[in-house]
Amino acid sequence: MNITPLHLEGAILIEPKVHGDNRGFFMESYNEELFHRNGIKHQFIQDNHSLSAEPGVLRGLHYQLNPKAQTKLVRVIAGAIYDVIVDIRKNSPTFGQWVGVILSEHNKRQLLVPKGFAHGFCTLVPNTQVIYKVDEYYSPENDRGILWNDPALNIDWPVSHPVLSDKDQKHPVLADAELNFE
Repeated sequence: MNITPLHLEGAILIEPKVHGDNRGFFMESYNEELFHRNGIKHQFIQDNHSLSAEPGVLRGLHYQLNPKAQTKLVRVIAGAIYDVIVDIRKNSPTFGQWVGVILSEHNKRQLLVPKGFAHGFCTLVPNTQVIYKVDEYYSPENDRGILWNDPALNIDWPVSHPVLSDKDQKHPVLADAELNFE
């Protein structure tokens, strides 16, 4: 398994070893011992699964406030996404910076999204399925978001007119968002 820290502290790209032959493939998507040896010591307590029927579905940018903030381990089991994280830790030297990676059923990459980051993704093909582990349960009272096209963030999304939920159309820009991450 290749574990590569990204330029935003705590964010990690994980590329599992894939063993393939004429039957298909086998891989370990999660190995607690290997993760722990590489400094990934989160206790994941819930798995989430989403299906986006159309390309251009954009979900995000989502986060939960402390004390219910979540670390996420995201991967795609069908289709492909452009996955984006934004550093929203107020005292971080990379506050407001973002990184985007393509996760797909073909590259089998995973993205570790630490607490203190907003997360969102845009589907690149139809019938995309995303699964992710979290280390904290969903908390409606702590659920927050940032507008996907905040001009200050200038995220280079692969779509200009995404399919959005009502909620995701109404998030504030980063400058007006409620944040409690240091």
